Amino acid sequence: MPSTSLPGVAVVGGGPAGLMAAETLRAAGCEVDLFEAKGSVGRKFLIAGKGGLNLTHSDPFERFCDRYGARRDAVAGWLRGFDAQALRDWAAGLGVGTFVGSSGRVFPDDMKAAPLLRGWVRRLREAGVRFHVHHRWTGWDAGGALCFATPAGAQRVEAAATVLALGGASWPQLGSDGAWVPWLREAGAEVAPLQPANCGFDVGWSAHFAGRHAGAPLKPVVLHWRDRGGRARSLQGECVLTATGIEGSAVYAIAADLREAIARDGEATLVLDLAPGRDEARLAGELARPRGKRSLGEHLRRSAGIAGARAGLLHELCPPDTWQAPARLAAAAKALPLRLLSPRPVAEAISTAGGVTLEALTPDLMLRARPGCFAAGEMLDWEAPTGGYLLTACFASGRLAAQGALAFLHRLRTADARA
Repeated sequence: MPSTSLPGVAVVGGGPAGLMAAETLRAAGCEVDLFEAKGSVGRKFLIAGKGGLNLTHSDPFERFCDRYGARRDAVAGWLRGFDAQALRDWAAGLGVGTFVGSSGRVFPDDMKAAPLLRGWVRRLREAGVRFHVHHRWTGWDAGGALCFATPAGAQRVEAAATVLALGGASWPQLGSDGAWVPWLREAGAEVAPLQPANCGFDVGWSAHFAGRHAGAPLKPVVLHWRDRGGRARSLQGECVLTATGIEGSAVYAIAADLREAIARDGEATLVLDLAPGRDEARLAGELARPRGKRSLGEHLRRSAGIAGARAGLLHELCPPDTWQAPARLAAAAKALPLRLLSPRPVAEAISTAGGVTLEALTPDLMLRARPGCFAAGEMLDWEAPTGGYLLTACFASGRLAAQGALAFLHRLRTADARA
């Protein structure tokens, strides 16, 4: 097997975390070789930005950190080194201006991911980062060298330090397939099972309902649920009915709580308010008015603004006699229980929960079980809702892992000098 000894650091993975690690290392004068399994870097980044790249969010720092749930304190530490404003400034350095949308989300001025990625890769190449595409990492050999499958055959690479940024297991066709999990476990790192995050959920609609309403949006709608601590919560937002269940930004925002409830209880209950802005008494009064020759469906539409998929949900989930009792129909429209049976498969999810536990890492993201090897990005055990929080933490963790690798190399040089 051909063997190469690198003069600097190997970065494995060409997503935002890996690219940011490479940039940080090279800016410090370190030689950097970046290895990517696919034929080009940043593929998931490009797809995520296809409908408009949501780069980060304008939330105040403390509220921003709250989006990381159980890993809040750890991720806050990453963000103190590289926060949302730092990310916007970094984009500006590439000639990409940003703006804050009405929801507080931050986008490039042209909404596109491709110009930013092209400019970034060009700058990295000009700075001296060496890119090696079609290099799929396959673990370590017995001597601790990195092993890659390449079009030219298996290759062995030795590096003084390594930054792994291999992604999770969502969208595996773009390169993040979770194949690294057994190799990290064999190396002694604790890896929590990879699970879907920012995902849809299965309900089990009737064929009639799915055929009529799959793809229909529900906006606005208020979701009520209980979080992992058992506290009653609510959120107004948008979601979409699918052929198997429900998905969309509001669902993604609470997916971690719903996923944990299903794991614990075998199912989760999501309660929908289909008529935000109308209280139940008002709605019941409107539905109790004489409808004359209008059909019940038309009466519901004109009196309460409930039609299409919303009315379909009431038909799907309520006993038939509910429609003959205005008070009961109003109660159902304001609090319609939806039984969620399972999250969609991890390959369909926007992102992944689970991964290398933070307890298996030093504060600068080095694997305790493998000195000199650092990990960053979505392969770590943290999660966040969509809205720019995912990308920001990936950038920040890549930068921190690179800083850790630089400190490690400095310690090696110091030890060699003393010897």
